[in-house]
Amino acid sequence: MQLSRSARIALRVAAGFGFAVIYVPLLLVLVNSLNPDRSASWPPPGLTAHWWSVAWRNTGAREALWVSVKAGLGATAVALVLGTLIAFAVARYRFFGRGTVSFVVVLPIALPGIVTGIALNSAFGTVLAPLGIGLGLFTVIVGHATFCIVVVFNNVVARLRRTARSYEEAAMDLGAHTFRAFADVTFPLVRSALFAGGLLAFALSFDEIVVTTFTAGPGIETLPIWIFANMTRPQQAPVVNVVAAVLVLLSVVPIYVAQRLSADTATGSRV
Repeated sequence: MQLSRSARIALRVAAGFGFAVIYVPLLLVLVNSLNPDRSASWPPPGLTAHWWSVAWRNTGAREALWVSVKAGLGATAVALVLGTLIAFAVARYRFFGRGTVSFVVVLPIALPGIVTGIALNSAFGTVLAPLGIGLGLFTVIVGHATFCIVVVFNNVVARLRRTARSYEEAAMDLGAHTFRAFADVTFPLVRSALFAGGLLAFALSFDEIVVTTFTAGPGIETLPIWIFANMTRPQQAPVVNVVAAVLVLLSVVPIYVAQRLSADTATGSRV
């Protein structure tokens, strides 16, 4: 389809405006993290890395960062196992309700986070509380895994649908048992999809705040919750800007790597 010159210009302007709305606020967070003033004055009178050293010495921020990392790693591990198993079941086998299983797996990421959080909080209170298990890091990991499974499932099932099963059948015809065929043939073909799905799952978990609010118990504070709790404290404003800037940078890296892996795989390369 050929577009007129005026239409191409209009699309470029609209795209530029959309990107500006998304990324200019993020750039302002980075600039404010270098602002020497405690208030977010604009333009900043200068640039300094002082608040970065203050943020590094902040015990609350460091502890919240470590909690976010543990929750992200735990949710990613659960998502990799369950998402991969479900993807193989859906892509490799035909059974009654296969379409329903795919829908149920994808549904959590489409539901509002507050609905998922309330539902999980109620379920944990009903099931775990009588067993003496309260809200804590474990419930946060379970809550995050509910939507992290989706990205792993989508990545792996898409790869399996583009991969001919004849490779596995050929390996079995040559004498390889099921697990050997998986290790030597199937796993190398889906490895980059697993890695990309794991990175995206970790990024989703690391940034999550709504579900975490309903599933974290007393004393469990992830980095997004720490930022939200300190936003209204004027003395903490510069440190919050630094932590927010770090959160942006830490989120960009796994998403960029996952995108590159997906792009390389689409062009036929193997990682």
